[in-house]
Amino acid sequence: MIGAINKILKKFVGDKSSQDLRTVTPVVEKINQLGQSLTSVSHDELRSRTTALKEKIKSHIQKQEEEINNLKTQAEALPGTELAQKEAIYNQVDKLEKEINQEIEKVLEEILPEAFAIVKETASRLKQHGEIKMKASEIDRQLAAVGTKDYVTVDGDIATWKNNWVAAGNRMTWDMVHYDVQLIGGIALHRGKVAEMATGEGKTLVATLPVFLNALAGRGVHVVTVNDYLARRDSEWMGPLYEFHGLTVDCIDRHQPNSTARRNAYRADITFGTNNEFGFDYLRDNMAVEASQLVQRKHHFAIVDEVDLHLHCSAHIAVYRRTKHSSNSSVRKE
Repeated sequence: MIGAINKILKKFVGDKSSQDLRTVTPVVEKINQLGQSLTSVSHDELRSRTTALKEKIKSHIQKQEEEINNLKTQAEALPGTELAQKEAIYNQVDKLEKEINQEIEKVLEEILPEAFAIVKETASRLKQHGEIKMKASEIDRQLAAVGTKDYVTVDGDIATWKNNWVAAGNRMTWDMVHYDVQLIGGIALHRGKVAEMATGEGKTLVATLPVFLNALAGRGVHVVTVNDYLARRDSEWMGPLYEFHGLTVDCIDRHQPNSTARRNAYRADITFGTNNEFGFDYLRDNMAVEASQLVQRKHHFAIVDEVDLHLHCSAHIAVYRRTKHSSNSSVRKE
């Protein structure tokens, strides 16, 4: 009986997936249109588009951030006995942090098509060219100075990016470009949905889209996997795609708990790691008695791979959205 009713309803209003697809199709079309316009720009211009998106986000939240800094300065100037006044000030800070999160949410949705188009065009160029040459940035020089980052070299003012690098002990050549179905998956993940994809359909590549977009806010993105092999492999495999645009990447599983190196890994724009290590760092931070002992920073956005292993459902990627309130360790799942 229920099945018959569902069939009748689908005939009149369509099923949920069809409705969702109609919603995202115009966005996918816009991504592809923007992508076509990017094919003619130089490599330097492509990277400058990312810088412009970062600046756009900053400009939207600059006023609130300045207010927060002023309020914190006021609170620190108060004597320790003025607890009520300090509490009132930090309540204002929490309110402003909430406004910032809401503003970031709006601007990220606005720039989503261009950000996704940039990632897709970057993937396409890495696939097409064995080497990409452009003006060297400071991050190019830093990467070239790291012995394990042999895919970036700098000669004078010119940086050369190769399209092959070592991931999980194997040298691989980049050969992937996002299809429309992967763009749809990326939109779904950014919007806090759970995306179901079969093995081999490119979940890892899909994740590069919302990871890149949310990392532009400079507040950190976590990519959570089920084992340290995947955490290390994915950070090395997908890392250059982000680093090409000046984003920093690290993996907490490479570093000892409570170490400076692990704390720095959490300061990266994109942080890979296993669910166990993220979870235990969270617990250790909740037992810290001083702020200097914390390793994690305020949670902003995370993607959880293989969430079915935790929620006992079919294969998914899940997304944890940025928090409504800005405590160091609160995370809300949608």
